[in-house]
Amino acid sequence: MDEDGRERLERYDAFAREVRDELFATCARMEDLAGQNKVKTATYRQLFAARITLKDICRRLDEHGL
Repeated sequence: MDEDGRERLERYDAFAREVRDELFATCARMEDLAGQNKVKTATYRQLFAARITLKDICRRLDEHGL
């Protein structure tokens, strides 16, 4: 693999890690809010929507072996 290919793969790997880290943090924040009985707040609903998007991105990354 040439240098461009390696750099591109490294960027994809970094992106995949960032998405998975963000999903983990989002889920943790949602659990915290749920523990405080704040599941009807705007913040919780925004996190819920973000979680759906992040899960879909992770699913697609997994399907492609990234």
